[in-house]
Amino acid sequence: EGNEPEDSTKITYRELLHKVCQFANVLRSQGVKKGDRVSIYLPMILELVIAMLACARIGALHSVVFAGFSADSLCERILDCGCCLLIT
Repeated sequence: EGNEPEDSTKITYRELLHKVCQFANVLRSQGVKKGDRVSIYLPMILELVIAMLACARIGALHSVVFAGFSADSLCERILDCGCCLLIT
């Protein structure tokens, strides 16, 4: 459910698994591997959950930075965690 009550999406576990596996393959194709750190800079949307689960599926650590943060705050968090990829 999004910020507005009329903003909602329904997805089955099968659809979620398919999307997570697809995105995990995208991460692997970008060179992300087990133990790597990934930053995620997204609003509260379904793709945020998919990205988090895809990272967990391949063993990558993820750090969520919500989209309301400024560019400077995002930069500090990326440098602090030493991430190898930023998902936006």
